Amino acid sequence: MLLGCCPAPAQAQDQNLAVIGNGKGVPPEMKLAQLRATLKGEKLRWPDGSKVVIALLKTTTPIGQNTSKKIYNMSANELNKYWLALVFQGKADAPNFFNSEAELADFVAQTTGAIGVVNQPGPNSKTITIDGKKYL
Repeated sequence: MLLGCCPAPAQAQDQNLAVIGNGKGVPPEMKLAQLRATLKGEKLRWPDGSKVVIALLKTTTPIGQNTSKKIYNMSANELNKYWLALVFQGKADAPNFFNSEAELADFVAQTTGAIGVVNQPGPNSKTITIDGKKYL
């Protein structure tokens, strides 16, 4: 084992996050508090009446863990339990979880009212501005 040979991988907390949304339903700008309420299942409909559909990367991925910390202020395990409880109580539909940013971005682009969190938005993704910024 060689010590000190390679740079340490970036920690999940160090990565930027971008919020992407479908062109129908999702507003182009949101406040961080609005985003958190939406992604916590507290807001079920967009202003135009379309249903909020949440897309997240699995909590086993670095971006999923970063999303848990930065947006939900929870560990990955706490986030999974949070959603299990909400769904079990019938208060919200479970988020759609993905293994890759490409799968998540495709889903958001094709699903009315979908909003998701990625590390780097693709060229065809509609990026949502949060508190006047493109990245969290």
